[in-house]
Amino acid sequence: MPSPARFAGRPVDAVVFDLDGTLIDSAEDLGRAANRLLAEESRRALSMAEVRSFIGDGARVLVERAMAATGTAAGGEALTDLTTRFIAHYESDPTAATTVYPSVPETLTALRRAGLRIAVCTNKPQHATGSVLGVLGLADLVDAAAGGDRFPVRKPDAGHLLGTLELIGVAAGRAVMVGDNEHDAAVARSAGTGAVLVTYGYARRPLAEIDVDARIDRLDDLLELLGLAAASAVDKPAPRP
Repeated sequence: MPSPARFAGRPVDAVVFDLDGTLIDSAEDLGRAANRLLAEESRRALSMAEVRSFIGDGARVLVERAMAATGTAAGGEALTDLTTRFIAHYESDPTAATTVYPSVPETLTALRRAGLRIAVCTNKPQHATGSVLGVLGLADLVDAAAGGDRFPVRKPDAGHLLGTLELIGVAAGRAVMVGDNEHDAAVARSAGTGAVLVTYGYARRPLAEIDVDARIDRLDDLLELLGLAAASAVDKPAPRP
C-alpha cells in the first residue's frame, strides 16, 4: 500500500534522521568522554557550550577541535590515537546522561504506522550508534542505521545519505532528511532529498542562514509537514494560557 505522506508536492516513502541533536541530546556524555581524555593529557576541561559546538562531524573532528581549543593541536597518528581513546571512554557508558528529545518515539511510531521506512544517518561511529539506539529503546523503531564509519564517506558527502537510502531501498527523490545542522541540510541538498531542520540541537550556523525546505520546533511537527494526522498519534502539550 502506497505511503500517504507527501512533502513539497511529492510522495514520501522514507524519512532519514540525524541522531545527535535531532533524536537524542548526547552532549553531556560526549563532553564527559572528551574531558576524561583531556584530563589524561593534562588539559583543561571543555565547557558544555564548547562541547555542543564541536558535535556533528564525527569523533575524530570532535577530538581535533577539543585539542586545538585547550592547547597544542593534534594531527596524524597522534590524533588517531587520541580519537581511539575518546571513543573507548564514550562507549564505556554512552547513555549515562543522554536523553531522547520530546515526541521522538511517538513520531517514529506514527511514521512507521503510516507505512514509511525509517533510517538514521549519523557521523557517530557505527558501534556507538547501535548501542545508543538499543539502550534508549529506539532500535526497533528504525529500519537501518548508518554511522560515520559505515561507508567510505560521511556527511555532508552525499554518498553517506545515498548509501543509507540504499539500505532501506528508497530513492532519494522519495525521501526526507531531518537533522539539526548545516551538514544535514547540505547532504540532503546534494543527495536530492527533502530537507528539514529541527530548531533545537547543535547547529553552529544561525538556522535562518541554512537552506532547507522547512524548520520544526518539535519532532512531531514533522507529521503535519508530511500530511499525516499528528493529533491522533502524538499527544502534544496543551497551549499555555
